[in-house]
Amino acid sequence: MSDYQAPRSPRDEINGMLYFPRLCDKIRLHSEGKLESDYIENLGGGMDLWTCQFLGVDYTDLRDKVLGGASDEEALAWCRENGNPRGELELTWWNSYMQSRGYRDDMTDRLAFRKDEAGWNDRDDIITFFDFIDVDEGRQ
Repeated sequence: MSDYQAPRSPRDEINGMLYFPRLCDKIRLHSEGKLESDYIENLGGGMDLWTCQFLGVDYTDLRDKVLGGASDEEALAWCRENGNPRGELELTWWNSYMQSRGYRDDMTDRLAFRKDEAGWNDRDDIITFFDFIDVDEGRQ
């Protein structure tokens, strides 16, 4: 049995923000040696990077905060205090953007590639990267 753990779903949210709990979870799992190697190459990139850019913080600084013992809620509060202030409308936009990545956008071809790579071309229920991640990690 493997000691590796899948991070939380990208659909998990804290204080109205999707994906952030997953980002924190990946940081913690990596530091504990429980994150599969497939995830490690992209730590701080992709959706992690987009989330940090939206919040206006550096991934390394956020990582250090999380590894210093901050809860997800405390880490998000720190981001909001030290990064870009974002209003409710921007957060609504952000959540919509993140949960629709791969659906008729610049990531559609990448999602099709990943589905093909996984042998899931027949899976019509996978239309976004959030769908792909949840299927890949056994949640759907």
